[in-house]
Amino acid sequence: MDSFYQQVYQLVARIPKGRVATYGQLAWMLGHPRGARQVGWAMRHCPDGLPWQRVVMADGSITGGGYEPLRRMMLEEEGIPFLPDGRVDLGACRWDGNESTDE
Repeated sequence: MDSFYQQVYQLVARIPKGRVATYGQLAWMLGHPRGARQVGWAMRHCPDGLPWQRVVMADGSITGGGYEPLRRMMLEEEGIPFLPDGRVDLGACRWDGNESTDE
């Protein structure tokens, strides 16, 4: 598997419950500031067990090829706050990269 994909997966695995990260944020953290789309492609093929629901669009929108309702439900169960328009409240729950998951 592509080493970039592996790096994405390792980073996503660190996102703690109750936090989210954006595709662009993950790309930037991996040294590819214009690589949000590549992170998206990696997430389309992510292995089982990754907290895939914790990766959202730059504006807090949820994507997922038909899995948006499931993803929203999973995030709500983790305590992720949403704005009235349905986007994740990034100001309240964006992961800063320092804390790691304890799951």
